[in-house]
Amino acid sequence: MRASRFVIAAALIATAWLIDAPLPAAAQGASAQSPSDVVQTAANGLLKALDANRAEYRNNPAKVQALVDQYILPHVDTQFSAQLVLGRYWRTATQQQRQQFIDAFYHSMLNNYGTALVEFTSNTLKVYPTRVSPGEQNATVRTEMSRTSGAPISVNYYMHMTPDGWKAWDVVIDGVSYIMSYRQDFQPQLAQQGGIDAVINKLEHGAKPANIGKTTGGGS
Repeated sequence: MRASRFVIAAALIATAWLIDAPLPAAAQGASAQSPSDVVQTAANGLLKALDANRAEYRNNPAKVQALVDQYILPHVDTQFSAQLVLGRYWRTATQQQRQQFIDAFYHSMLNNYGTALVEFTSNTLKVYPTRVSPGEQNATVRTEMSRTSGAPISVNYYMHMTPDGWKAWDVVIDGVSYIMSYRQDFQPQLAQQGGIDAVINKLEHGAKPANIGKTTGGGS
């Protein structure tokens, strides 16, 4: 069970990177940061806040959501991610449906796994440097989340340059793409009449693809 909690924590952090929010003043310098810097800075801010009062966050999941909103959400490209998941159904969705889809996707994961994020500590995450050539618009940031035994969990962030700096649009955990997992799981449902509203409803009730959050290998 402890192995699954590490995967869940990785999944929650990954999902948070795929939802957008207005860029706060503290993040205005993001365009000057490298892709690895963006990930590391966000993680450091989150860790510092968690370390300040873990007991309080364990007892109040709503405060964990506030941390994610503050430190993670400004560094993702929501619309691009949502368009990839919904595919051609993005074009036919209303603006309200698009926003409902984004909100439901995010809150379903927080509701399921908010407590797992509280166990995220500085010695569980390693961010590898990423070299980006001048003018390059795409990058992959490799990270690892450790567990007490067994192989570390690979968490890779796929990012691209935006007017507000580098933002993530997909996360691959141990070879499993979040975007592709949700796309493959929801596409058959989206093809049905009223499909997008049905998918939103499922997300609002905590639905997720079967291969998200699976353990990979032994250990804890």
